Amino acid sequence: MRKTETKPKFGRLLKRFLPYYKKYWKIVVLDLFCASLTTICELILPLIVKLITSAATEDIATLTVSLILRCTFAYLILRIIDAVAYHYMATVGHIMGTRLETDMRRDFFGHLQKLSFSYYDNAKVGSLMSRITSDLFDVTEFSHHCPEEFFIAGIKIICSFAILCATNVPLTLIVFAIIPIMIAVLVPFNRKMRDGFKESRQKVAVLNSQIEDSLLGIHEVKSFANEEIEKAKFEEGNVSFLDTKKKVYKYMGGFQASTRFFDGLSYIVVVCAGALFMRSGAIDASDFVAYLLYVTTLLTSVRRIVEFAEQFQRGMTGIERFAEIMDIEPDITDAKGAQVLENVKGEISMENITFGYGDDDTKVISNLTLRIKEGENIALVGPSGGGKTTLCSLLPRFYDLDSGVITIDGKDITKLTLESLRHNIGVVNQNVYLFSSTVKENIAYGKPGATDEEIRAAARLAGADEFIEKLPEGYDTYVGERGVKLSGGQKQRISIARVFLKNPPILILDEATSALDNESERLVQASLEKLAHGRTVITIAHRLTTIKNADRIIVLDESGICEEGSHDELIAKGGMYSELYKLYSR
Repeated sequence: MRKTETKPKFGRLLKRFLPYYKKYWKIVVLDLFCASLTTICELILPLIVKLITSAATEDIATLTVSLILRCTFAYLILRIIDAVAYHYMATVGHIMGTRLETDMRRDFFGHLQKLSFSYYDNAKVGSLMSRITSDLFDVTEFSHHCPEEFFIAGIKIICSFAILCATNVPLTLIVFAIIPIMIAVLVPFNRKMRDGFKESRQKVAVLNSQIEDSLLGIHEVKSFANEEIEKAKFEEGNVSFLDTKKKVYKYMGGFQASTRFFDGLSYIVVVCAGALFMRSGAIDASDFVAYLLYVTTLLTSVRRIVEFAEQFQRGMTGIERFAEIMDIEPDITDAKGAQVLENVKGEISMENITFGYGDDDTKVISNLTLRIKEGENIALVGPSGGGKTTLCSLLPRFYDLDSGVITIDGKDITKLTLESLRHNIGVVNQNVYLFSSTVKENIAYGKPGATDEEIRAAARLAGADEFIEKLPEGYDTYVGERGVKLSGGQKQRISIARVFLKNPPILILDEATSALDNESERLVQASLEKLAHGRTVITIAHRLTTIKNADRIIVLDESGICEEGSHDELIAKGGMYSELYKLYSR
């Protein structure tokens, strides 16, 4: 996997995020219009207070009931407008944020589907779950409030500055001189908060991974009576997360305390300086009252921006963690002009292939050549580490070769679409994965949209129909997390039914019976023989008695192919296969 940049910059993060607003631009514009209405309503109140105060101080006779009622009525109209506008912002605006989050989550999940096995070999599912849920929720709040908060604050600061200057320029300059000092003090706290929030997200992702790992392995935990060990591991992650949160809240405390200090400093400066200006006649009482109200509006706006910084940093951290995954480029993709693999006969050729997992320079497979005829049933055997499973993972392009060529019916697999290539290859693994759904849905996974009759026919061919009918709800029985409610043999036969339904011309059986008891193995082996009929089959086996009837047996060791032939030929040869057969037949 390749990343375009290890640490996204602020501008690039916004550039990645802003296109998500495109389809909602009308909502954003109307939302900002409503924000401007609520802001105007708030700015009008000091003017009304100034009007009433001026009338009261200059000539009390001018403060008539009619004037008071007009002011009251006008302000009530403004508050109705404010309520309607705010209702739109609180509902439609939030819904827009949720839709935007949904779009991002859709893109995120879609990108995860593109990433190859080499990424998931090192990825932690719990961490990815944290990114796709809680991180993007913070982005939702950010996406809705960020435009509003900055837009409203901008209007209030500009309008307040203009009105305050119109009232008294020197006093306004004194007030605004404090703001740069406040920003200079707060910026370092802001940066530390952002770093802290990112670290917090990383720690909670690690904690989620540890919890997931422990719960998915609960059978092993209990069978070894290691509950206390798991508690200790959890406690370590939990305390580490606590320490990070404590650090974040220390920065936040310093941030907010500094804000309150400068807030109070601004007020006392206005009061003291304003009193001196009143004493000298540079400002009258009504203007000073209105001035104080506008200063309150100004400082409230600054305070809102400061307080929003926490949510802003959470949102930016979420966007950064979103971008980190989205910037990972899949290393296995369709080549330009890739062809669709159709009418497959099943002839496979591997020419001088070499492959290593990339962690070091060690090659699992080196310069191996293997040709498999159409409809041939071959078996791969040999000691662990010989590359049997790796070889079978290269055929569907779960990994790409370091060198060499693999062809199907003479077509280079790197020049075929991944979807058509994998559609024509069926895999039955030793470790069966069943989704947390019904038996029917798990079988239908082999052919989305399959009819009930097709599903039942596949189950009958796999020898699974009989036991499925005996389940509490038959084909609609919920199988539990990873099929925990079924036995190993039952899960394996459902996986075979899934491949029967897929009906691929090429079949890979990766130690499909090695984890089963004798009776289950016998039933599953019978199902596999039916499944293998008329297809090109590659079988990986440790129980060598199950591949005696293979057309050809390939013996692999660390150096490559060391023997090949039929069962009888290899037994007569008395080489590695013969020794392995004797060992596993005891």
